[in-house]
Amino acid sequence: MSEEILINVTPRETRVGIVENGMLQEVHVERASRRGYVGNIYKGRVQRVMPGMQAVFVDIGLDRAAFLHASDIIRPAIPGVEGETNGNGNGHAPSISELVHEGQEIVVQVVKDPISTKGARLSTHLSIPSRYLVLLPHARTLGISARIEDEAERQRLKDILNPLIGEDVPGTPHPGFIVRTNAEGQSAEALAFDVAYLGKVWRVVQENIARARMGERVYEELSLPLRSLRDALNETIEKVRVDSRETFEKVVKFVHKFMPSLDDRIEHYDGERPIFDLYGVEDEIQRALKKEVPLKSGGYLIVDQTEAMTTIDVNTGGYLGTRNLEETVYRTNLEAAQAAARQLRLRNLGGIIIIDFIDMTDEEHRRQVIRMLEKGLARDHAKTTVYPMSALGLVEMTRKRTTESLERQLCEPCPACAGRGTLKTAETVTYEIFREITRAVRQFNAAKLLVMASPAVVNRILEEESAAVAELEEFISKSIRFQAEEHYSQEQFDVVLL
Repeated sequence: MSEEILINVTPRETRVGIVENGMLQEVHVERASRRGYVGNIYKGRVQRVMPGMQAVFVDIGLDRAAFLHASDIIRPAIPGVEGETNGNGNGHAPSISELVHEGQEIVVQVVKDPISTKGARLSTHLSIPSRYLVLLPHARTLGISARIEDEAERQRLKDILNPLIGEDVPGTPHPGFIVRTNAEGQSAEALAFDVAYLGKVWRVVQENIARARMGERVYEELSLPLRSLRDALNETIEKVRVDSRETFEKVVKFVHKFMPSLDDRIEHYDGERPIFDLYGVEDEIQRALKKEVPLKSGGYLIVDQTEAMTTIDVNTGGYLGTRNLEETVYRTNLEAAQAAARQLRLRNLGGIIIIDFIDMTDEEHRRQVIRMLEKGLARDHAKTTVYPMSALGLVEMTRKRTTESLERQLCEPCPACAGRGTLKTAETVTYEIFREITRAVRQFNAAKLLVMASPAVVNRILEEESAAVAELEEFISKSIRFQAEEHYSQEQFDVVLL
């Protein structure tokens, strides 16, 4: 499989695209005015305790107070209980009021960016990632990514790391670590380097915590280009192309320090044509903002994102198949499963997702469609969980969401329809105007009335509703004049008493 990472940098915006076999699979956007907060660590203050929700709001210096649930708070160790940090050993889960109080200083990490009207989600279980490891300063455990499936490799990694983490990281006796998927096949020297690096980072964080004031950031996650390389750059990536000389130099230093064997994969792109245009990425982004996703067979998906969940509807469209209905449906669903997995990554859709496949009667066909979906999700960096297909052909799944979707990063609700996706018809607005006229003349005295509305509505009133207007004028004993306003939306109108 051919994979490339494209980094496009402009003064106020950075974008990273991950391309597999010539097709865009992921796109990440970071703007100078709205950098994400996930991974940042803050010294905050408990603003409000809510026992009914077992949670608190914490002021960390952002526009909205952030949310911290009791389950995300490290519970105090009980004296004499070795390694006890997450419970008290007697089966009693402390209430939020036992764990924190209003006005208390607390060091927290952002695990979810503010999304829509919700503030950031926090945790006191701090974690600091490097290339191959994640440092857990307050844990005493060694975990290995489930994606490293080979038992011999898992044991090799444990044998390398156990002696290393038995040594004290400065300021953190016997810390915990998670071994990332990238660590598979890496040498003892590379892993030892990461352990030492994380120890230095944590020492700096502790120094920052000691002198920081409330609401100050004590650790900042890497910028988007470096973060993307840390998480995605491996032996399967053929090239990393960067179109900014300054960012290219930063990337080269970062890769040389942490991944020297991949130095030769980094290239500076200085072509005249924009790098995202060259690879068709701009067109793919535009398509990812549309509801309809065409399939090669002639079928299509309809992707609908709402506050509660995302739904994906599968349709055969113009695909008639060559054999019978069941075979046609099966082929469409197989292609749709593959396309849906890609769209989830490309659009960065998270939370609850419902995929409405076309009904299939063959049980084996249903299993194959689920397998195809799971295969498509296997390369997704976000955690996904897929549940069995229901009798109605629905597949429920979840995908971990930490940042806003692509659509919500790049778009805003339509001002004409206020985000509904539909407009009232000219006929509906016409009758609203008639009702408003009747209401106005009952409340106020006026010799005549002026109605200002969109050209479509005014044209309809003057042409199709002229008889109704004459009846209305007779009923209210006043003349009504209509004026078309080009800048009015179809739903907008004003009734003015003269």
